[in-house]
Amino acid sequence: MDKIRHIPSLQGLQALVEVADSGSFTQAAQTLCLTQSAVSRKIQQLESHFGVAMFVRNSRSLRLTPEGEQVLASARNILEQLKTLEDRIAPQKRPFRIRMHVSLAVRWLLPKLSDFYRHHPEVSLAIETVATEVVEPASDSDAYVLYLPEPSSAPDCLTLFEEALVPVCAPDLPLSSQQDLAGFALLHRSNDKNDWRYWLSTNDGRSLDEFRHIPFNLDELALDAAARGLGVAMTDMTLAGESIERGVLHIPFGDPLKTRGIYALCLQPSAGSHPACAVVMQWFSQQALTPL
Repeated sequence: MDKIRHIPSLQGLQALVEVADSGSFTQAAQTLCLTQSAVSRKIQQLESHFGVAMFVRNSRSLRLTPEGEQVLASARNILEQLKTLEDRIAPQKRPFRIRMHVSLAVRWLLPKLSDFYRHHPEVSLAIETVATEVVEPASDSDAYVLYLPEPSSAPDCLTLFEEALVPVCAPDLPLSSQQDLAGFALLHRSNDKNDWRYWLSTNDGRSLDEFRHIPFNLDELALDAAARGLGVAMTDMTLAGESIERGVLHIPFGDPLKTRGIYALCLQPSAGSHPACAVVMQWFSQQALTPL
């Protein structure tokens, strides 16, 4: 019979990944809820197991040895496979995880969540928000919502709503026509100012250079600034819909301008193994069919 081969400690592999990612034993210890000495011991156990050093240490830096790089790559692969296996075997123990832009979560999804839980109290959603321009899918998410400049026919992407740009401002702002815009700041939801540029080129013909600007990096901030009377924001009709219905914001002039852009819910390849996937997709499909 072959001699039984001992395997390295999974906790040691986790410690290696955390130290490598953070570049600090102290930070890794905080993440793992361990003491710094405990993390050091786990790394030492790995070094003893493989008979090589994992890190080159000095007073100012910490870097992996070539052997440590090889062990790290295998550690990441092993831990990811175990996580995938756990999700596949017992996915009901965790929520269905959706990653999306923070403004979309606050302005579109949050007002609808009570309806979801009223109809599906047995399902839990975990909403992870990001503030970046592009929502990148994460390995630990089941689905993600992103903006696409054109409609998609991909079978794993569900169109939630089409983008339609509208100017919005506080109801008491003295603004009744496009000519009045010159007296107010244009509020932007991104630094590129593309929404206002596109709307002006289609509706007004004037250049951005003729206006005063206040840029933000979130719809949420631009819309709040508009509600406080700081100026006129350009945003998506759907995202501003609830605030318009409540009378916090209003559209001073113009019709919604469709851009061909869409917001879509896209599934990760592993999402189908989650028992709540079909229920979640059905509910989102219903929201996509529901008018403002």
